[in-house]
Amino acid sequence: MMRRAILLAAIIFTATTSYAGGTYADVVRTRRANSSIYGLRPTSDGDHYTILKGRSVVRCSYADRADSVVLFRSASDIADYALSADGQMALFADAGSVRRIYRHSYTANYALAREGECRTILHDVRDVSFSPDSKRLAYAQHNNLWLYDIDSQRATPVTTDGEWNAVINGTSDWVYEEEYGFTRAYAFSPDGGQIAYLRFDESRVPLFEMMRYDGTLHNKAYTFKYPKAGDPNSVVELWLYDVASATKRKVDVGAERDQYIFNVAWTPAGELYFYRVNRLQNLFEVVLQRAGEQPRVIYREESPRYVERPTTSTVTFIDGERFIVREETSTGWMHLYLHSTEKGRLRAITAGEWEVTSLVSATDKQVYYLSTERSPLQRDLYTVRLNGRGKRRLTNEDGFYAIAPSAGAKYYVSTFCNATTPNVVTVHRGDGSVVDTLVDSRAAVAATGKWPKREFRNFVTERGDTLNYYIQLPADFSAERRYPVLLTQYSGPGSQSVRNRWSLDWEDALVEHGYIVACCDGRGTGFRGEQFKKCTYADLGRAEREDQISFARHLASLDYVDAERVGIYGWSYGGFMALNCALHGEGLFRMAIAVAPVTSWRYYDTIYTEIYNGLPQDNPKGYDDNSPLSHAERLSPRTRLLIMHGTADDNVHFQNTMEMARRLNAAGKQYDMMVYPDQNHSMQPSCTSVVRQKMIDYTLENL
Repeated sequence: MMRRAILLAAIIFTATTSYAGGTYADVVRTRRANSSIYGLRPTSDGDHYTILKGRSVVRCSYADRADSVVLFRSASDIADYALSADGQMALFADAGSVRRIYRHSYTANYALAREGECRTILHDVRDVSFSPDSKRLAYAQHNNLWLYDIDSQRATPVTTDGEWNAVINGTSDWVYEEEYGFTRAYAFSPDGGQIAYLRFDESRVPLFEMMRYDGTLHNKAYTFKYPKAGDPNSVVELWLYDVASATKRKVDVGAERDQYIFNVAWTPAGELYFYRVNRLQNLFEVVLQRAGEQPRVIYREESPRYVERPTTSTVTFIDGERFIVREETSTGWMHLYLHSTEKGRLRAITAGEWEVTSLVSATDKQVYYLSTERSPLQRDLYTVRLNGRGKRRLTNEDGFYAIAPSAGAKYYVSTFCNATTPNVVTVHRGDGSVVDTLVDSRAAVAATGKWPKREFRNFVTERGDTLNYYIQLPADFSAERRYPVLLTQYSGPGSQSVRNRWSLDWEDALVEHGYIVACCDGRGTGFRGEQFKKCTYADLGRAEREDQISFARHLASLDYVDAERVGIYGWSYGGFMALNCALHGEGLFRMAIAVAPVTSWRYYDTIYTEIYNGLPQDNPKGYDDNSPLSHAERLSPRTRLLIMHGTADDNVHFQNTMEMARRLNAAGKQYDMMVYPDQNHSMQPSCTSVVRQKMIDYTLENL
């Protein structure tokens, strides 16, 4: 029956490797051998870049590796650095002083290096940057924004009303940091004379308490503002501060208070603009604030479902009037379009049934971008003129490219890998020709031993959808034997796990123990067009679950798979899916591992959840029908279930696992659980390795 229900399609291509070790320590050793370039920053002259080497900032020439010089030295280990626009100073974040806050945010002590000296000037601050005129630093501390005059060594508050869990100035709140991916919520004007900043009023956002244990006698609750789906968000204002007069005024962001305001930036002409997104996230606008005029919308994008979350690179200005937008709603595929602040859309720059994944660089003549044109599993670098003509591919190998351009795109640094090739870092001229190889990790990685090969295939589900997947077979694989198989997946909206790039994690160690590991990107994942991605809208979890179960049935139908030993694993959204598959698989899965799982989207944050599932007030069935909490009684007695969670997970709260345990207990179901005190969503600071080794051991024991 299974053979007739699931159709096997052609193999796309095959990657080759073999084996190295069966523990997570083996995985870590090999990953460390995969080198890269760290702290790369292009300089303004277009001919040089800087990198970090130990405690030093080194300036290198794109054209000549021998032309390198140490610019600045730090007295301590460096967590991050920045250079002043005039190139005369460096700012170092002291690695030993870093105190993590959430995923991206931290406080640290900062040292200023100039004229051969390096001394600490700021303590326990965050989001520090130089002004464009190299005269000042801006930073945030205790929810207020400050300016530091470098010559006078005097700090001046821009705001004074900041208060924990009430008002934030110049940095983002929790949900903006997590979902929009930024913490610095201010921007200097190009001349350094003004600074625009966001003010978050969190007073209406509900408090969330997260228990901290920390080895103390009396544990304490850590409280922070976290808006769950349907909750009030922060009310965000945009303010403009004039440095010379020390005066400020509020910028009109519109009458609606329940909206998202972010990406405060300046055009090359020195005009302020910002992003505005409505609560349902199906309307995205770019608003220009020209001096002496009312703010006006210069770009508008609307969708009946949702507009993909904008990033800083969604809109790129190339001069004072023209800008490039990367969007998908016009054709159903993510492409580049040239716009004017005065005339609106001018023309499409790219087109086709493939996606531009990122805009690398843009000048007044040429655009450089990465795309999926040759395959959704790959990324290639292309260049094209602004009029859409003269398109040329600059990359040659099959795989994944990451590109770091110089100023003006005269040169670029390419980091290449594919499923069998670890990082190779090369310098190129703007025409694609190779200048030098900076890093080649192949020999170092090979010296640690070989790892399982990854074959890329596809299959057709019962519903007629063609899905991409990869499969890893044991080194001594024989089609005459039957092997247990572990499905690893994430499955979240717009994500991609099946791609032709080098990666290694705990699942790979299982292959040496005689297991097959496989991964499938189902409906809702990204880089196959808008319809494929957005078909899960307002019904989050249903199609994804159907596709993973279909994939499991497909694998179980193969002659060399032991259909009685199929397992599934996932973390975060993947944990949500692993639970759903275990509960709806009717005994198909012998084992399931769910790490930090969402068990109800009612428990997750506003921005992420509502863009894909709408408001819970409007769409209760979309929240409850696919929730694992609603189906605990369906867990089969033959499915061994392990749930793992950190108690200090500020992202997917431990509440999710506790409520899942409550429902499983009420249903009389047996399961296993591992709890990690004071660990966050990534099981840090101290349990990264022990969690993954536990998953290896649990799989060996139960699958």
